[in-house]
Amino acid sequence: MNDVLNAQGYVQAAWWNRIPASAWFLMIAIASCCHALIGYTARDVKSERLLLLILPAVTSVSFFLIADIDSPRGGFIRVQPQNLVSISADLHAPLPVAHP
Repeated sequence: MNDVLNAQGYVQAAWWNRIPASAWFLMIAIASCCHALIGYTARDVKSERLLLLILPAVTSVSFFLIADIDSPRGGFIRVQPQNLVSISADLHAPLPVAHP
């Protein structure tokens, strides 16, 4: 029972300790400044076409993964709660029968 209560506490902590909105705004501001600087320094679009796609792709993938990790119940990355599955299997296991 103690394991179940500990697991519940960990889940509650995951819901309470989310990434704050100020951190999201800071990441968006950094990404916007980086994109603006790349657009400002882009001179010949034809020769730097691949380079202009790399930073937006990297930042969007990193934001996607950060947002996915921040959502404990849903998202692209699914993590199975092994501790709760193990406890459930232990609780549903048949009791050993003692032979006299």
